Amino acid sequence: MNTLTQSQGYLFLAIFGIVMITLTLLVSRNKKWTGTQIGFLKAGSKVPWGIGAFSIAASWLWAPALFVSVQKSYELGLPGMFWFTFPNIIALVIFAWLAPKIRKRLPGGYTLPDWIRYRFNDEKIHKIYLFIYFWYQVMAVTIQIFVGGLLISFFTGIPLNYVMVILIIIGLSYSLISGLRASIVTDFLQMIMIFGVGIIIIPWTVSAGGGWEAVEKGFGGLANNSNIFNWNVVYSFGIVSSIGLIAGAISDQQYWQRSFAIKKNHLVKSFVLGGILFGIVPLALSILGYMGANPDLGIQMPEGVQLPMIGVAVVAKLLPIWAVVLFIIMLMSGLSSTLDSGFAAGASLWAIDSVRLSKTEKEVLRKERLNLTLTREEEKIKIELDHKTPQRARQAMVGLAIVGLAVALLVEYIPGFGLDKLWWVFNAIASMVVIPTILGLYWDRLSARGVLYGFIGSFIGIIGFIWGNAIGNTNLIVFSAVFIVVISLVMNLAFPSKEKFVD
Repeated sequence: MNTLTQSQGYLFLAIFGIVMITLTLLVSRNKKWTGTQIGFLKAGSKVPWGIGAFSIAASWLWAPALFVSVQKSYELGLPGMFWFTFPNIIALVIFAWLAPKIRKRLPGGYTLPDWIRYRFNDEKIHKIYLFIYFWYQVMAVTIQIFVGGLLISFFTGIPLNYVMVILIIIGLSYSLISGLRASIVTDFLQMIMIFGVGIIIIPWTVSAGGGWEAVEKGFGGLANNSNIFNWNVVYSFGIVSSIGLIAGAISDQQYWQRSFAIKKNHLVKSFVLGGILFGIVPLALSILGYMGANPDLGIQMPEGVQLPMIGVAVVAKLLPIWAVVLFIIMLMSGLSSTLDSGFAAGASLWAIDSVRLSKTEKEVLRKERLNLTLTREEEKIKIELDHKTPQRARQAMVGLAIVGLAVALLVEYIPGFGLDKLWWVFNAIASMVVIPTILGLYWDRLSARGVLYGFIGSFIGIIGFIWGNAIGNTNLIVFSAVFIVVISLVMNLAFPSKEKFVD
C-alpha cells in the first residue's frame, strides 16, 4: 500500500497549515473583522449567499460525512448510502425555514442559546441549552482531530497523539485571527479543493478498478442488499440516523451562527444550495464503499485500522502515491472546515452566553439583539465590548482546543467504541433540544416548565440509548431515539404557557 514517510507527513502538515494561515491573513487585514464583536463573531452579518452556501456545506462535512458515509455504503450498500445522505441534506435545508425565522425574532442575535434566554427569561433552561451546545462543539473538535489523526498516522507512521496535537494547533492558529470570517473564507477554499480533487480522484479510481461494472457489483455492500427501502436497514439504521442527523444540525451553533452572519434576504438560497453542495460529497465518496465491497477487487483493511478508512484503502490500493496525497488533502479540507467552524461557534457561545456582563453591558446587548438605537453612553459601552469580546472569544477557542484534545486522547483508549457509535450518541443528546427549539420559534405558548419536563423525560431516553449501544441492542437503540423526541413533544404540548410570548 502506498504511504508517506514520517518526514514527508510532517512537511505535508506544515504546508497545509501555512496555506490556511496565509489565506486568513490576506482576507483579515481590516480591523473590523479582528477587533469588533460583530466582525469576529458573525463576519459583520454581510456574508453573501454564494460564499455562505459553500461555508454551510463545508462546515457540515464532519468526519462522518467523509468516512462513515463510505463505511455504510461498504457495509449496507445503496440503503446505507441513502439513509445517511438524505437526512444529512434535509438537516441543512430545514434551515431555509429556521434561519429567516430567528432573524425575524432576534434581528441582532448571535447564538441560539441567547435566543432561548431571551425567549423564556429562565436561567435553568438557558444553562441546559448552553451545556448541550457547548458539548456539541467539543465533539466537533474531538472527532475532527481524532479522525484526521487516524488518517495521517495511517499514511505516514507519525504517532496518532502527535498528529492530533499538530492538527488542533493548525486549526486554532488561523481561527484566532478573525473568528467566523476566517472559518467562512477557508471553508470556501476547502470546498473548492474538495470538489477539484474529487473530480480527479473518484473517476480515476473507478477506471483503475475496472470501470462502472466494478462499482455496480458492490451496490449491495457486504449485506448484499440494494433496496433503499429495505425494512431491516430502515429500522436498524435509517430511523436513528434521520433523527440524529436532523437533531445534530438544529443543536449545532455553527448553523445558527451562519443564520445570523449571512445577509437576511440570502438565507433561503444559501441553506438550500448548501444542502445540495454537501450532498454531492458523500454521494461521490460512497462509490469507494461499493468498490470496497466488490469481492473481485480484493480490498482489505490493514490490521489495526478502523473500518471508516475503507475508502482510503480503496484509493491507496488502486492509485499512485501522489494521487493518494491529493485524496488526503481533500479529506483534510473537509475535516479542517468543521474544526475551525467549531472554534468559531464555541467562541460565540462563550462570549455572548457565558461571560458575566455588567447591567449596562447586558442592556447594550439586549438592544443590539433587537436592533434598537443606542444612547451616546451606550455607544461608548459598545466600543468597550468591541474591545473585550474578540479577546474573550479567542480565550474560549484556546480552552475549547484543550478540552477537545483531552477528549480525543481519551477516546483513543476506549476499546470497541468506534466513530459511528460516538457520532450517534452525541446526536442523541442533541435531540433533546429539537422540539423546544422549533416550538420556541413558531409557538408562542411554549413554556419554560414544559421545556424542563421535556428535558427530564428525554434524559431517560438518553440512558436507554447509550445502554443500547453498549450492549448492541438494536430495538433499545431505536426505541430510545424515538422516545427522546416523542416525550419532549408530549411534555411541551402538555404544559403550555398561559400567556403568549410577545417579541
